[in-house]
Amino acid sequence: MTKETFQSHIQSGVTLVDSWAPWRGPCKVQLPIVEELADELKGQATLAKVNVDNETELASQFGIRSIPTLLLFKDGKLVDKMFDLNQEHILKKKIIKLAGN
Repeated sequence: MTKETFQSHIQSGVTLVDSWAPWRGPCKVQLPIVEELADELKGQATLAKVNVDNETELASQFGIRSIPTLLLFKDGKLVDKMFDLNQEHILKKKIIKLAGN
């Protein structure tokens, strides 16, 4: 996702955004978890990735100072900001609750 496409991705429903960088070890661990959730929750939520090295404006806009940072949106509004590694079952529970399923 880029700054140009960001708003269109988060406008409706539930969106989890993984802010990451390819050189950061914990990001390499978090990314497969987010990708698995994307498959598992297809139709209930959108899961997207933002490379903070390429999208410094987005990182600055959301005050991302450490990565991975996960941003959870509901209908375009930021409702949760999670830092460091997050376990799949915790993320899934938050997303499902927010989606109302």
